Amino acid sequence: MRKLLVLCSCAGLLAASVVAYVSGITEKPLPPAFHPATNPYATGIYANGIVESEQPSGQNINVYPEVAGTVKQIFVAEGDSIEVGAPLLLIDESIQRATVEQLQSQAQAALTVLAELRAQPRKETLEVAEAQVSAAEAALKTAQDALQKQQTAFELNAKAVSRDALDAAANTAATARANVDVARKQRDLTKAGAWIYDIRNQERQYAALHKSFVASSALLSKYRLVAPRAGRVLAVHASVGAFVSGQGAYDSYTQGMTPVLVLGTGPAALQVRCYVDEILVPRLPAPGKMKAQMSIRGSDVRIPLTYIRTQPLVSPKIELSDQRLERVDVRVLPIIFRIAQATAATIYAGQLVDVYIGE
Repeated sequence: MRKLLVLCSCAGLLAASVVAYVSGITEKPLPPAFHPATNPYATGIYANGIVESEQPSGQNINVYPEVAGTVKQIFVAEGDSIEVGAPLLLIDESIQRATVEQLQSQAQAALTVLAELRAQPRKETLEVAEAQVSAAEAALKTAQDALQKQQTAFELNAKAVSRDALDAAANTAATARANVDVARKQRDLTKAGAWIYDIRNQERQYAALHKSFVASSALLSKYRLVAPRAGRVLAVHASVGAFVSGQGAYDSYTQGMTPVLVLGTGPAALQVRCYVDEILVPRLPAPGKMKAQMSIRGSDVRIPLTYIRTQPLVSPKIELSDQRLERVDVRVLPIIFRIAQATAATIYAGQLVDVYIGE
C-alpha cells in the first residue's frame, strides 16, 4: 500500500512538471496582416479621403424619378456599363398613357372641326341654298301673277272681285317677295362660309388641346428613366413592384429613402476627395508642387495620387461614414486627386482611404 502511494505521488509530480513546462512555452506572435499607413513625406499632412467617380462635380449621379408610381420594369443591373439615353427603369404608366390618348383624340376632334369650318361653304349646302332661292322666286312669280289677274278683273268690274280677295292676293305677293329676300340672304351667308370669329375660336380650342396633349406626353416620358450620361450603374435600390417617388425608394435596411439608382464612372476612372482640416491648410504646398499618396485600409497597398483641383470653399466637416446630416464644428478644405496609376487592388466608389499630402 505504501509503495502504491509513493508511485502515485511520483506520477502526480511528473504530470505537474509536464504541465508547468508546457504552460511556460510562449508562442511566437503572428505577423501583422498589414502595416499601418505611414507618412512618406518629411512634412506631409494627413487627411481623410473618399473614393468617388471622376466627374466635373466628383460626386455620383443620384437618379430620382419626377413622378411617383410602382416600378414596372428594370432594364439594368448593378455593374452594367451604360450610354447616354439608355433606359434604366420603367414606372407603371397605364393611367398616364390613357390620359395621353384621350387628349390626343380630343385634339384631333378639334382639328377636324376646324378643318370643317375652313372648308365651308360645302358644295351640297350651297346647292340647297340656291334651290331655295329658285323656289322662293317661283312662289313670288305665282303670287304676282295671281295678284295681276285679281287687279285686272277688279279694274274691269269692281263687283267681280271682292276687296278682301284683292288684299289677300297683295299680301301673298308681299310675303313671297320677303321670302325671296330671306332665301337670297341665306344663300349669300352660306356662300360666305364660316365666320372668322368661329374659326379663330376653334383654332384656339385646338391649340389648347394640342398643348395639353404635348404636356401630357412629356409627363408620360418621365415614367421611363434614362441615363443622363454614359457611365456605370453603381447601385439599384428599387425592385419590380416597389413604390418610388420623387424622394426615392424606401430602403428596408436603413429604414430611410435612398436614390432609385446611383450612376458613376467605371473603376478605371476614379478620383479621391480629401478633407484637410482648416488648421492644416496653411501647411499645404502650392498646387503645382502638391503630391499625395493614399493607403487602402486593411492592406499594404500604397498608391500615388495626382493633384486635380482644390474646391475653393472651406465647409463644415462631415462624417464620411454617414454623409447625411451629421456635422461638427471643425471645418475642412476639399482637395481632389486622381489615382495616378493602375493597381491590382480592387477599389470601389465610396471607399474610405488614408491620404498623406506633401511636396
